[in-house]
Amino acid sequence: MPPPPETYLDACATAPPAAAVLEAMARAHREAWANPSSLHGHGLAAAERLERDRQAFGARLGCGGDELVFVSGGSEAIHTALVGSDGPLEPGRVLLSAVEHPASYVAAAALARRGWEVQLLPVDRRGVVDLEDLQRLLTPPTRLVSVLWGQSEVGTLQPIEAIGALCRQAGVRFHVDAVQVVGHRPVDFSRLPVDLLSCAAHKLQGPRGVGALLVRRGVRLEPLIGGAQEGGRRGGTEPVALVAGFAAALELADRRLSAHGGADPMASLRDPLLADLRRLEGVRLSGPEPDDPAGRLPHHISLLVDGPEGRPLGGRRLVRELARQGYAVSSGSACASAGAAAGTAGTSAVLLAMGYGPAEAASGLRISLGPWLTAADLAGLPAALELARRRVAEAPG
Repeated sequence: MPPPPETYLDACATAPPAAAVLEAMARAHREAWANPSSLHGHGLAAAERLERDRQAFGARLGCGGDELVFVSGGSEAIHTALVGSDGPLEPGRVLLSAVEHPASYVAAAALARRGWEVQLLPVDRRGVVDLEDLQRLLTPPTRLVSVLWGQSEVGTLQPIEAIGALCRQAGVRFHVDAVQVVGHRPVDFSRLPVDLLSCAAHKLQGPRGVGALLVRRGVRLEPLIGGAQEGGRRGGTEPVALVAGFAAALELADRRLSAHGGADPMASLRDPLLADLRRLEGVRLSGPEPDDPAGRLPHHISLLVDGPEGRPLGGRRLVRELARQGYAVSSGSACASAGAAAGTAGTSAVLLAMGYGPAEAASGLRISLGPWLTAADLAGLPAALELARRRVAEAPG
């Protein structure tokens, strides 16, 4: 008997592209397919479409078109921000939180090979950076700080304004990984004490393969890929259709936020679902409580699941069992899960950094919602999780 159709609850990994996004991309493929650097009519049409989308995109995020660099995704944006800072900045110390995306640690490792010192900022049980520790370390040789705004595994929102203010006082360059935040809360780059901000289209129902790095005027970077495109900061022919899809996705998200007073309406779906899930035996919340909108991503639920005897159950086994019942969820970051599948990672490094033990750190479950869902889509999930919990607890091994 085939499995039931899946209800997709993994927006933090990738959100399914919206119909308006696919339409915008198809239109760009038809009308602006040429190289935007070409000087003939076809090239000029592509360049015009790219510039229109760039200006609209920047207006929605509070940045000028000259402060916007289109790249291949969030990982490249992070690498451009961190590794690109080597050159304009003398090697020194780079600070990252202990709950960053794997791409940030890989970029920091590249800096270490170039003579930088890498130091991690500890977090509390909610996953929040200690501002006193940060302030103590914002002295020479610290030259660069990179902090993830919205944590994909446990939903933690860092106090970016406070962190940025401390970095400004110390004269330290500050990069924010906003991949999980853009589209779920208003972002005004012009008002943030931030030098560099990265985001990606596929987290907000845009296409995979395109992201953006917002670069404050006056901040110099060494390009990872040399070339004349993107103001000399990222070489390669611009993906006009992907940018069109990204701009359309951001417009949809902006409209949704504006219609709800700047708040993500996904919270109104998440909160009753979370309340039902927390009534189940052996199910606990990890990360911040959802009653503080400034503390947790509004579309995010992260759980730890125990068996009947109180022993933590493997999150990956729960994911597979829920998939058999028609629910697509995650056991944590998709990138971290890929590493686990390759044998390069085990328990969640994020949960370990937050003070959980190894068994608990292997029991994490993530549910992340998007605008394609209704309350009816979610109604059966608590019962499905209870069944999955029993089956995993009873299974051998």
